Amino acid sequence: MAKLRVASFGVSLDGYGAGPNQDLKNPLGVRGPELMDWFFHTRCWEQHQGHEGGETGADNDMAERGFENIGAWIIGRNMFGPIRGPWLDENWKGWWGEEPPYHVPVYVLTHYKRAPIEMKGGTVFHFVTDGIESALRLAKAAAGNRDVRLGGGVATVRQHLQARLIDELHLVIRPVLMGAGENLWNGLDMHALGYECTRQVVGERANHVFLSKRNKAASR
Repeated sequence: MAKLRVASFGVSLDGYGAGPNQDLKNPLGVRGPELMDWFFHTRCWEQHQGHEGGETGADNDMAERGFENIGAWIIGRNMFGPIRGPWLDENWKGWWGEEPPYHVPVYVLTHYKRAPIEMKGGTVFHFVTDGIESALRLAKAAAGNRDVRLGGGVATVRQHLQARLIDELHLVIRPVLMGAGENLWNGLDMHALGYECTRQVVGERANHVFLSKRNKAASR
């Protein structure tokens, strides 16, 4: 059965998934790139940049796994870009240039309507204004038998966790302390929401932790 998955989501030791003050110069927030430093050394990252080389190993294996069997994405407005409010400038088409790394339909959560954007390489951005469950229905229909990957930002992941919609959450725990930014765990009781740790992998620059929904029969 197709799943809704979060993959390669960087989190600091104190639970922050993004730094403060996200803007055009700081798409991950101030100090946010420290959360993804494990990824920037991998072969997977280099290939997505059109380069050769990069490290293999556990971190690379985990990064590559995140792109396997993905038929659609869902992302929050903040992950698409720094623009807030109505789409006054529709020239903005994302952080990634003319050929984003998705190559499948991407459903962007927003409060403001915008026509779909077709990009090179098969990526089509669709803008969904009627909530996360509507976006999930559309993404699953587009993905067919493949999984849907849920991207950031932190607020988007938290919203889907609170609704118990995420089937698997792959967290990449970096050995840094952020102290400020967007905290993934603030106010969330993951045990009460029905999640448990099902796998751990030690990487070269981070620890990979997988959370999944508990089996209903086992939780009774």
